[in-house]
Order: sequence, then C-alpha cells, then structure tokens
Amino acid sequence: MPETDEFSFLPAQAAAAGVEVPRVERVGLTLPDGRTLSGLRWGEEPPRVTLLHGAGLNAHTWDTTLLHLGVPALAVDLAGHGDSSWRDDAAYVGRVLAPDVAAALEAWTDRPQVLVGHSLGGLTAAAVAASRPELVERVVIIDITPGIDPSGGPAQLRAFFAGPTDWATRDELVDKALAFGLGGARSAAERGVFLNTRVRPDGRVEWKHHFAHLAAAAAAAGADTSTPDAVRAVLASTGWDDIAAVRAPILFVRADRGFVTAADADELVRQAADARVRVVPTAHNVQEEDPAGLAALLRETLTAV
Repeated sequence: MPETDEFSFLPAQAAAAGVEVPRVERVGLTLPDGRTLSGLRWGEEPPRVTLLHGAGLNAHTWDTTLLHLGVPALAVDLAGHGDSSWRDDAAYVGRVLAPDVAAALEAWTDRPQVLVGHSLGGLTAAAVAASRPELVERVVIIDITPGIDPSGGPAQLRAFFAGPTDWATRDELVDKALAFGLGGARSAAERGVFLNTRVRPDGRVEWKHHFAHLAAAAAAAGADTSTPDAVRAVLASTGWDDIAAVRAPILFVRADRGFVTAADADELVRQAADARVRVVPTAHNVQEEDPAGLAALLRETLTAV
C-alpha cells in the first residue's frame, strides 16, 4: 500500500462523486480530564450537521457521504477511536461518550446540530440529545437500537477484531478484512485500513481504536469478548431511557441487511416522542455502502430544519 496521508484519498473520492474537494481540516480539543478529542471539520462555514461513527470506525467513515452532502459539517472521532484518546475504564457506551460530544459541539459549532450517529454513534447521539437538548435540532440514528441482538452482526465484528493487534503490513489487514466480507472492494478496504491504523516506532502496524486491543486481550484470556466488564456494568443501567428522553425529531435509518430487526425499529418508534423510519437496501455500514443515498436522506432532514 503506498505511503500517503489521511486526506490523500479525497481527490479520487470527490472525482467519483462529481464534486470538488472542499476544505477539510483536523481539529482537536483538550477535555477537562486531560484526554484529547479529535475530529474533522468540513467546509468554510460553521457546521450544520455533526456525525458520530460506529465502534471500530472513525471520522473518515463519513468522507464520501459528506462529499455528496456538500454542507459544512463536523465528524468526530469518539473516545478510543481515530485520533482521540483511549479511556482507561474502557467504558465505550453512549451515555459515557455523550459529554465528550457535547464539549465538541460547544467548542466547534455555533447552532443546534442535526446530530447523526451510526451504530455506537447512534446511541451516543441519543444520549447527547437526551442530556443536552439545547445542542441538538434533530437526530438521525443509523442501524442501532438498545434492543439489538448481540449474537448477530456484532459477533462477526468481535471475531474480526479478536485476532492479533499488530501486523507486518497494512496489506495483511486488508486481506483479513476481505476474507471476513468487510470493506467492499479492495480499494475501499485499503482506504479504510489505512485510515484506521498507525505504524508504531518498531515498524509494526496496529489498529488505532481501543476495541481491537480489548477484544484481543479478552480472547487471549479465554474470556467473553462480547463486552468488556466496565462496559457491561454501564449497559446494565441503560436501555431505552435515552431514546425515550429525546424530544428532538428522530429519523431512524434501518439497513435491511443490517443489525436491527423490524421489531426493534417499531419499538424505537413506540419509545420515542417523534420518530420516523426509513429502510435502506444496504448492510450495517450505510454510510460506506450507499453514501449518496444517505446524503440524500440527510439533505431532506436539513431542509426540514
């Protein structure tokens, strides 16, 4: 895989989308406890939409969607992912991550946001909207609910990340991703692996996100790799409370080959004060499988604000 930097893929993505490359810059914020939160700011004007990725991903998962959308935006690296600091307690759940996102909105935006979250980011978006409603205009939750069955798609992701935590080359990781049916075309898998890994001083390649290291450690110990103990304790105290507390309108995007059942989507509508559902013909990572289609849905939501 050729040496490059995090923005080197954008020209080809923009050309494929038929658009010009907008201004994109990395931004950082020091949190009160000393951790760093990182993100990508798109465009010249203050963001209108803020996007939160899923577990094991990072802010770049939204790149192609944002090229199609073409509005000022903020894509955040959640704690433990991308260029943001890892959490010592490994508590990567929505209610715990929400204060970081609220701090980012206060620092990097100047108006209530259309807050978009995929998977873990969707639960985090709901927690932000529930706890800090003045920061959120509307919420878009993509293919996640608190009632998701962890024995389905999430088990495949845990198995993928439960192997070695370091590799001789990024190409080895690309091959593994393709063998698991992840990443789509090889070029897309190469981009995803590059943006989600780093080269250590010893020359070995490792995942940027903490989840892979936690899953590998649990697997090596013969433990249940489904959820770290610290996370399990937090999950036990949550559930549908945050969804029920959201007063902003919710657009729920369910992938018809994703992780959420129709029954779970119906339960979200029952729990939420103002929610509607759109079903899309993709797998779980909607923003990567149909970025143009997702951008069209987000444009409709922005128009409604």
